[in-house]
Amino acid sequence: MNRTLLKTALHLAAAGVPVLPLRAGKVPFGNCPACAQNACGGRPNMKTPGPCSCPQPCHGWAAASTDPHTLNSSAWASAWRHAATVAYHPGGAGVTVVDLDDPAAIQWARATLPATRTVTTTRGEHWIYQGTMPSANAVRPGVDIKSLMQYARWLGPGTGATTALPDAARTLAVKDPAPARRAPQSLTAPLRGHGGACPHRTPAYLDRGIAMGVQRITEARSAVHATVYRTFLAVLSTHGRCGCLTDAHVARLFTAAQAKGETVRHCTDAWTNARTALGM
Repeated sequence: MNRTLLKTALHLAAAGVPVLPLRAGKVPFGNCPACAQNACGGRPNMKTPGPCSCPQPCHGWAAASTDPHTLNSSAWASAWRHAATVAYHPGGAGVTVVDLDDPAAIQWARATLPATRTVTTTRGEHWIYQGTMPSANAVRPGVDIKSLMQYARWLGPGTGATTALPDAARTLAVKDPAPARRAPQSLTAPLRGHGGACPHRTPAYLDRGIAMGVQRITEARSAVHATVYRTFLAVLSTHGRCGCLTDAHVARLFTAAQAKGETVRHCTDAWTNARTALGM
């Protein structure tokens, strides 16, 4: 068991911050055997827990806890033994993290948002505000919002005083009205297509589109989050309603994104956000 990580988790929990262990790659632990294939009713993207009483940390952000008995339990021992870092649920702690992934994003924040507590990350900074809001990825180049129904890595207390969540941050997650639907929607899950023949494009056109999307992601040198989101948006806007996308097509895009450092969770959220933006 990683006693250092557990000690950090217990310290945060005592301060009222819900915590959970993360595997290497900033990924939460997968569903436990009792919840395999989401038998408990939890959603595949782990945004909400199922109606089970499973004590293990297998539902992403929803597993975050402030209960020291839970964190110290034998059910969590394996997770702590294989954990790479500690994460926390910002919304559960009453805060919002503005995740700035590159120098350009930091420069934008300094010119747009009020100063607040700042934590240095591997690629940029976390700006932490008091107050909660819906989470959203790629709200602008290099900027993610982590608050409700999301987790963030614990990278230390940071510096500066935490200030109130500004309206300028809240408006980042406000989406434009969805466009009028041309036909009944066919995609019902983030990673599942119907595999039917595309009625308005040839299969070769779809393959070229996927290849171009993979190339666009692979060649990204900055703002990877935004590039992945925009690529998903472009693919879905062309083929998302006709049922021609299959799991194999989506897997190619996810694989390219993960090769650029994106996690499965980030990919899934970007795909979901793109579908939502298109009214799917």
